[in-house]
Amino acid sequence: MLNKSIKFLIENKLVAVLMLVLFVGWGTVNAPFNWNTGFLPSNPVAVDAIPDIGENQQIVYTKWDGRSPQDIEDQITYPLTTSLLGIPGVKTIRSSSMFGFSSIYIIFEEDIEFYWSRSRILEKLNSLPSGLLPEGVNPSLGPDATGLGQIFWYTLEGRDESGNVTGGWDLQELRSIQDYYVKYALSSASGVSEVASIGGYVQEYQVDVNPELMRQYNIGLNQVVKAVKESNKDIGAQTLEINQAEYLVRGLGYVKSVEDIENAVVTSEDFISIKIKDIGKVSLGPATRRGILDKEGAEVVGAVVVARYGANPMEVINNVKEKINELSAGLPSKVLADGRTSQVTIVPFYDRTELIQETLGTLNEALILEILITFLVIIVMVFNLRASILISGLLPVAVLMVFIAMKLFGVDANIVALSGIAIAIGTMVDVGVILSENIIRHIDEDDKKLPINTIVYNATAEVSGAIVTAVMTTIISFIPVFTMIGAEGKLFRPLAFTKTFALAAALFIALFLIPPFAASIFKKVSIRKTTSFVLNGLVIVLGIIIMFLGYWIGILLISYGSVAFLKMEGKVTDKRANLINIIASSLAIVFLLADYWRPLGVDKSIALNLIFVCIICFGLLGVFMLFQHYYTKILKWAIENRVLFLTIPTSLLIFGFYIMKNTGKEFMPSLNEGSFLLMPTSMPHSGIEENKRVLQQLDMAVASIPEIETVVGKAGRTESALDPAPISMYENMIQYKPEYMLNVKGERQRYKVNDEGKYVLKNGVSLPSEPREAWQSVDAKKQLIPDNDGEFYRNWRPEIQSPDDIWNEIIRVTKIPGVTSAPKLQPIETRLVMLQTGMRAPMGIKVKGQDLKQIEAFGVQLETILKQSEGVKEEAVFADRIVGKPYLLIDIDREKIARYGISIQDVQDVLKVAVGGMILTQTVEGRERYGVRVRYPRELRNNPDDLKNIYIPVGKGSPVPLSELATIRYEKGPQVIKSEDTFLVGYVLFDKLDGFAEVNVVETAQALIQQKIASGELIVPKGISYKFTGTYENQLRAEKTLSVVVPLALLIIFLILYFQFRSVSTSLMIFTGISVAFAGGFIMMWLYGQEWFLNFSFFGENLRDLFNMKTINLSVAVWVGFIALFGIATDDGVVMATYLTQTFDKNDPTDTSEIRKSTLEAASKRIRPCLMTTVTTVLALLPVLTSTGRGSDIMIPMAIPIFGGMIIDITSYFIVPVLFSWKKEFIAKRKLKNEAQPISIKS
Repeated sequence: MLNKSIKFLIENKLVAVLMLVLFVGWGTVNAPFNWNTGFLPSNPVAVDAIPDIGENQQIVYTKWDGRSPQDIEDQITYPLTTSLLGIPGVKTIRSSSMFGFSSIYIIFEEDIEFYWSRSRILEKLNSLPSGLLPEGVNPSLGPDATGLGQIFWYTLEGRDESGNVTGGWDLQELRSIQDYYVKYALSSASGVSEVASIGGYVQEYQVDVNPELMRQYNIGLNQVVKAVKESNKDIGAQTLEINQAEYLVRGLGYVKSVEDIENAVVTSEDFISIKIKDIGKVSLGPATRRGILDKEGAEVVGAVVVARYGANPMEVINNVKEKINELSAGLPSKVLADGRTSQVTIVPFYDRTELIQETLGTLNEALILEILITFLVIIVMVFNLRASILISGLLPVAVLMVFIAMKLFGVDANIVALSGIAIAIGTMVDVGVILSENIIRHIDEDDKKLPINTIVYNATAEVSGAIVTAVMTTIISFIPVFTMIGAEGKLFRPLAFTKTFALAAALFIALFLIPPFAASIFKKVSIRKTTSFVLNGLVIVLGIIIMFLGYWIGILLISYGSVAFLKMEGKVTDKRANLINIIASSLAIVFLLADYWRPLGVDKSIALNLIFVCIICFGLLGVFMLFQHYYTKILKWAIENRVLFLTIPTSLLIFGFYIMKNTGKEFMPSLNEGSFLLMPTSMPHSGIEENKRVLQQLDMAVASIPEIETVVGKAGRTESALDPAPISMYENMIQYKPEYMLNVKGERQRYKVNDEGKYVLKNGVSLPSEPREAWQSVDAKKQLIPDNDGEFYRNWRPEIQSPDDIWNEIIRVTKIPGVTSAPKLQPIETRLVMLQTGMRAPMGIKVKGQDLKQIEAFGVQLETILKQSEGVKEEAVFADRIVGKPYLLIDIDREKIARYGISIQDVQDVLKVAVGGMILTQTVEGRERYGVRVRYPRELRNNPDDLKNIYIPVGKGSPVPLSELATIRYEKGPQVIKSEDTFLVGYVLFDKLDGFAEVNVVETAQALIQQKIASGELIVPKGISYKFTGTYENQLRAEKTLSVVVPLALLIIFLILYFQFRSVSTSLMIFTGISVAFAGGFIMMWLYGQEWFLNFSFFGENLRDLFNMKTINLSVAVWVGFIALFGIATDDGVVMATYLTQTFDKNDPTDTSEIRKSTLEAASKRIRPCLMTTVTTVLALLPVLTSTGRGSDIMIPMAIPIFGGMIIDITSYFIVPVLFSWKKEFIAKRKLKNEAQPISIKS
């Protein structure tokens, strides 16, 4: 069936052309790279920076205003948690009880569908028994999103037409605009779950009643409450029909102004009314707030847009931006005193689009460079321009087919998923190389006896089995990735899908599209001299036009046309013409690589980058071609000295396994997001104003760093169930400048310089790049003049070489008394960590118990011990200070209130209104709603002595001061009460030092604590338990899964090989190549961590910095690289073993001399395609290894094992033939011995 399909397409080439057009067009439509598709529609794959690896989590949010965390925990969180634990599929329940609200996080098993879990929770909430929760308390289900859905943050600012900040707007004005206009408009954008406001002041009417005047008029608070409520009512009085016209009747009574409340009547006697204004003061003021937003030292109003679970983040952000464009023109504006017009403007300060585009841009660039390098390798090693175009054309088409499959199967595009394509390049090229090389060999061997279609079909049929087997083994090798669960499964399953799609696409193209196109390309066609003259002339003209348009690549077309003319005139032979075209093409590719890759950095000239690229590419190609030249001689020596030779791979194998056992472990390398999240905390007793002061101080300190673009700080929480942060927790969102100035397209921009190398500014001044102090008064972005022949402008100071240096600067300037240290975090990374662990650090200890004071005390002891542990960053260790919030407890004496005939309820009602104030009603002013709060004036409730003088009304007689009825005392209590599955929880957070592996640090800390417990230095109190938690748990779980599934996958590969060769021994020989490649990957990882390795400069660039060399820990990303390596290493063994088997079947050697001769013959024939696979894989990974863009942090660890493994894998080109020859010699000797015939074997 397979061969029939191949034959059909070779004979019906139009079908193949139509299929190619379909795949190219469809793939372009689905491409995630924001390409301009022209007349084609655009329906891109869903895009994000990284996969959502958070838990399957739902939130139950319950508000109970004014209540302490202890009340919330006892009366809401605990009873709700016990009820929700019975829901099917629940894995664990975490909760936070804070001032005024409860947040319960229900984490479901991975296989539970997101919206099904929401419906189950709603069922449970609707069937709660009466009396379970306090009266008037109604729990609600949180938004259908996770913390990772926070994709877009913005502020509202007053700006002029030019975009300059003008101010002129009060915080309460901006908050009203945000809450009643902007919020609802953006919430209507498709894919938005919620828009949560923060910052500024929520306006409210405040009635400050004077208790002395109330006492004089004998008015109680209950009367004031009633009066306020009854003064804010509208009614509908049905309709009236007058003169056959129907009128709707409304009774207007809603409060519209302060005066309306002031004139509300409390009581009247003898036709004299006592109004609100007679006993108090009414004003507009700010409501109590639990969240502050600050931008570089100035308080602002803003919000966060949260994407719905499963929505395409890129699409949602684009929808939000469209809404902002619609909304912007209609936002309020005012004329300021200086005559400027200030319009409210939505200003983003965190937009995930930038990260997504930069991440995909890094991958897009890597794929383009890999394709160029592949073309270079093939053109040099095949030495056939037409074959090179044929093989290289496979890659872009296969990539487009992957996009189609991703869209059909719902696989999102992100840095991890698309990396599957990048690491599959070697295998994708392999199938094309094997097939094309075989077609060329058959054409060369044919004496013009067979038609080209037959030759191509025979060549394809000959290797189709080997190609299918090789690809199938690679696909099977990725089964372990499909079986991963939890965070690692969500992270790498998309990669497994894309790699499988890529290999399947490459196999399809190799078997069904390359043969028909090869038959057309390699067909000898006789063209008349006149036609040939016209065609070559058109090629030259086209090249000249392209050059005039500014593209130097036109020179290549002119070269092709000129060579063709010379060949027509007989001045150059066909062989010489082919050589000239190959040299011209190679130089063009190398120049393209130097221009787009820029491995030495954009600050180095194109000439230096060109020299480096030539040395790297042609140097490696030269080494491998030299290897190919001497391969037969080396193989002959290896066969004759096989025991000595086999000690080389054996030694490599032992060394590799030794390195593996001593390599550090971590879950995942951190993705550089281009921004930081500074998350320190202040002391629990800090109030709103103190936290505001510290927050502004932090923001101003960070903003003073020259590399910082913008910093916006948040204290407390947004108006969302997704953000349960206390007021003492800060989140400073820090965006730092890119290393080099970018243009509006996000690409590095060159700027005009003079002959002295100084930058020329628009104002005529010229400045050198250093010293940087000269630029402090210059807005570089506005003053620099774009010039494609100029130089790039570096935003960072010379001493700042990496984002880590910027973070160190941030830590240095934010050392403020009373503020805790913070681990190095980034926005997305932090959301993921908090979703998975419930804490704000990648590593920590979870302390469980039943007593908060015990938990805190034990946590502080662990904090002291952790600071002594090797690899732990001492300044990042911090145990939760749980019991540190000051409480004022008003303890009512029941006997005393009984004497006055007062109930507990009477006293509590007065306290609730007098101290905290109570929202009694809500005004309706168009779309806006404002509460009306009644309370005592601040000066009468400022301290405990003032509280003692609050008067409690008595049914008969004068009001009694609170001091007569209750005692007021101070006590420390919890600011936040956290629990997990009803057990109280506290956390001890810590972070690792650079250069240490995550898992190793945790294991060292565990051992130290156990040692302290064993020696009696640390005593674990009864009822207290502790457990290390964090992202490292994902690594342990992944290792456990892989330890079972990887051997199973290898067994399946072995079975596939066995069914292909029907020989256990041959299958085992191929497996030796996998083992050696495996060792090679670990040796390369070890070399990356050695300071001496490549520690020298080349054209002023240190090679260790160039190739991003540092200690590489064994992470899931590295294991994925190894799994990909297994497939590529198997391919070469399969090809070599196939030809050895075919050659021995054909030659049927019987003695040692003939066996060795046949071995050399078969191996020599297949060394070129095998070497091309290795060279292509190694060279194609160089752009990945030198990449510094967003996403490179994840791609590099995956590429290192493949890079190292494929270099060492060249030993398998000897191992398989040596072992095969050894086996055949053994069989031959045994056969001769059995026949008992004396035979002399010449060696």
